[in-house]
Amino acid sequence: MGTGRVERIHVSPDSGEPMEARESVEAVAGRGLRGDRYFDDRGLWNEIEADPDNDLTGASEVTFIESEALAAVERETDIAVPTGAHRRNVTTRDVPLNHLVDRQFRVGEAVCEGIQLCEPCSYMESLVGEDGLEAALVHRGGLDARIVESGEITVGDEFEW
Repeated sequence: MGTGRVERIHVSPDSGEPMEARESVEAVAGRGLRGDRYFDDRGLWNEIEADPDNDLTGASEVTFIESEALAAVERETDIAVPTGAHRRNVTTRDVPLNHLVDRQFRVGEAVCEGIQLCEPCSYMESLVGEDGLEAALVHRGGLDARIVESGEITVGDEFEW
């Protein structure tokens, strides 16, 4: 078993709104993070999944990103990603997120399951205003996950896999 930590938590109450830092958040199985746009079906991916012409399955309820990946991007490209501008909910330390696809893990009181890598998008790049950020985060943009067991997630919590 490996362990890491939760460094930061962010939610956005509506699609396109800035991410808001939180000290803790309730993770609700089958819904997402209370207070986040996806919890209330107001996120961009909610609209995409509602389109009968798409082939997406397995909606993400929470997203994670490694603090080490953000630091590496800054070292390699001189692009500093402002806190929360990556649009991910939980920033981790010492957690190999790419290895958690199709695996369950505990973060704080919640149990989650990795769905797929959360690849970066041009929208995030446009919000940060730095050309090259999307390319710099390819394969290290984080993890999409579903919440299997509800529970509180707090900054500083242990992340176990």
